[in-house]
Amino acid sequence: MASTSSSIVFDDIFTTDAIDKDGKKFDRVSRLYARSKNYDMDLTLDYNIELFPLVNGDSFAMALASSLSRDGGAPNTDGEDGEDKDKDRDAWRPDGKGRRGLEEDYDYVMYGKVYKFDTGSSDIVTAYASFGGLLLSITGSYRHLTNVVLGDPVYVLLRK
Repeated sequence: MASTSSSIVFDDIFTTDAIDKDGKKFDRVSRLYARSKNYDMDLTLDYNIELFPLVNGDSFAMALASSLSRDGGAPNTDGEDGEDKDKDRDAWRPDGKGRRGLEEDYDYVMYGKVYKFDTGSSDIVTAYASFGGLLLSITGSYRHLTNVVLGDPVYVLLRK
C-alpha cells in the first residue's frame, strides 16, 4: 500500500481474468474482470480499449489516488490557502504546462467519484466509482480500502 504522505489510497498489481464476459455492449469500451496478486481483491472496470488495450491474462498495475499531486496535496505550513488552490489547479493541464504529477508514471488515467460503498460479510467490502459513466467496483478486505471514502473524488491510474 501507499505511504501516508502520498495521494495514492490503494495500489496493487492485477491479472485480467476475463474481458466482456457478458458480451460487448460498446465499440470502444470493454469491461474487464481481474484479481489482484497481493491483496486478493476483485476488480471490475470499464475502460477505453483504444487507449489501453488488454487481453485475457495480461497483468497491469492499478492505483487509486485522491489527487495527481506527488506530495499528497499536503498544504503549506505558511497557511496561505490561495497558493495551495492555485497549485492544485495547475497539477495537470492538457497543453503540457503546469506541474507534473502521478499521471506521468501511468499509461491510462480517469477522474471520477466514489458513489457507493457496500459491506458484505464482516471483513469484505465493495467500493464503487464512476468515471463519467465508466464504472469501477473493487471488492476485498476493508483493511485495504480504508482510505477510499464515499463521496470523494478519485483518480484511477493504470499501467502495464
